[in-house]
Amino acid sequence: MDGPKAQQVGDSPGGRPRWLLLCAGIAVAVIAVVPIVGQWLTNPPDQRLVDLEVYREGGLAVLRGAPLYDFLTQPPQLLPFTYPPIAAVLAVPFTLLPWRAVQWVWVGLIYLSLAIAVWYAFRDLIRRTGRWAPLTAGVLVAAMAWLDPVRDQVRFGQVGLFLLAMCLADCCARAPRWPRGALVGLAVAIKLVPGVFLIYFLLTGRRDALVNAVLTAAAATLAGFALLPADSSAYWFDVLLQGGDRTGAVDGTTNQAIQGIVARIFDEGPVRTLVWLVLALVVAWYGFLLARRATLAADELAGRPGSADLLLGGVAIVGLLSVVLSPVGWIHHLVWMIAVIGALVGDGRDTRRCLLAFGLWFLFLWPLPWWGRAWIGPEHSVIAEFAGQVLRDSFGIAALAFIAVLGGWLVKRVKPDVDQELPSQPKAEVGTLAP
Repeated sequence: MDGPKAQQVGDSPGGRPRWLLLCAGIAVAVIAVVPIVGQWLTNPPDQRLVDLEVYREGGLAVLRGAPLYDFLTQPPQLLPFTYPPIAAVLAVPFTLLPWRAVQWVWVGLIYLSLAIAVWYAFRDLIRRTGRWAPLTAGVLVAAMAWLDPVRDQVRFGQVGLFLLAMCLADCCARAPRWPRGALVGLAVAIKLVPGVFLIYFLLTGRRDALVNAVLTAAAATLAGFALLPADSSAYWFDVLLQGGDRTGAVDGTTNQAIQGIVARIFDEGPVRTLVWLVLALVVAWYGFLLARRATLAADELAGRPGSADLLLGGVAIVGLLSVVLSPVGWIHHLVWMIAVIGALVGDGRDTRRCLLAFGLWFLFLWPLPWWGRAWIGPEHSVIAEFAGQVLRDSFGIAALAFIAVLGGWLVKRVKPDVDQELPSQPKAEVGTLAP
């Protein structure tokens, strides 16, 4: 077969084979992640994917019928299982493979989740590049893979990118093949932090999504009770109340949540607790208002340019709230910056938005909080210590700042008349999350 017909089958309009561009995109992504994977999968065994070891040990505890919340991983980590019981049930398949094989499978799933998250965060930009879309996607995956929170996902073998991909797909898919809200519900059942999306669904009138999310989370939780009744009772009525006692020191550098920032300023006691609660309530109030503002502006624009950017911006705000409002918001939880960068970039036509997105991406390439920690101590001057403390909290400060940027500056940038039009929005029917 030859001629124009053959070109339509195998080639792009410019004469380049589609498969060649696809291979190029995959190659760029693979070349970018190889050094990261090589670093963390050749770490000493006791420093390699330590959180994955927790999940796998949880699955083994389920198979042995051992108490799920009594075990600790091997020294020197000595980490407990902190997730709901259904998460341990879902980890059982990973007990069937050798530990080394599990590490490779898990890392592969992490990068698959990253690719899904990149698609939903940069969909309009990728589509705008036409036949170059596979290469564009590969470059974006490569760029996002080097963000410090994403590198930490591989370092620890975490689930953050799985949850990010599930929430973005659920909230941003234009015609989902599943009941909208179900993926968020499953994410909530696995880890409670995505529960902030239930509030988001309620505030933005996504009632069907809210019902589906609640029913899915409830069904998964009840399945946990049916399969592991003793462990479920222990988790919901004891372990959950222990909070930071099991998850780690709240004043540690890696905790970039509001409580972590406050804990590094105030000594433990009622004053610290009061300051944290007041700040958390203020951020929650304004954060959810800004998320609602961005989402309703997206509804107002439904189907027109900028709608998807504002919807993604609203979802990204909620994702950031899930980190900063949590008692512990580790650096690796800030994979939500992928969604923030995607919302800022949009389809790539706005230079100022792209420059801001690039600055944010560049900021999160470096382990700034740890650099700041190195400036703190009696051997440093007061100025150096102050600068070190600010740098130590920089990721958390950036998360708070970009909640305001997405809900304020970006909304105004995309839809300047939003303040005049939004008061009439509640009169409109709101039934879906995306156009």
